[in-house]
Amino acid sequence: MANKIYFEDINIGDSMPAFTSDPITRTHLVRYAGASGDFNPLHYDETFVAMFGMQRVIAQGMFIMGITSNAITQWIDNKYLRNFKVRFSGMTEPADLTDFENTKGRATITIKGEVVKKYTEGRENCIQCDIQAVDALGSVKLTGSFIAALPSK
Repeated sequence: MANKIYFEDINIGDSMPAFTSDPITRTHLVRYAGASGDFNPLHYDETFVAMFGMQRVIAQGMFIMGITSNAITQWIDNKYLRNFKVRFSGMTEPADLTDFENTKGRATITIKGEVVKKYTEGRENCIQCDIQAVDALGSVKLTGSFIAALPSK
């Protein structure tokens, strides 16, 4: 659950708390496919991805976006969000439990963000925060931003 954050307590340049996911596994991808209806074979079929020269399946982009939104709402309550947008930048491979040592943590996603704008629009006191999701090796998975209308003290 997010802490109560007030507009007056946030400044341009402030960082949102970093959030690191648990390692993403194939089980996560299968569960997400069932929940979302995204049964593209890129997310579960090794034979299919090998036809494209890929070594392993990849996570659904919207799954990574979901992890990102979870990171945001751990910091700022969902009811304050006004806008959330992302651009996908890279593929995320799951960790195979039998080969976890060789993944070197690539399957964890860390979300970081920085407040880049603070303004009043109408009756709302807003902040804009730029965000980025990266794996443990620093490979960017998505970039984006969100706007939140925060309460005043």
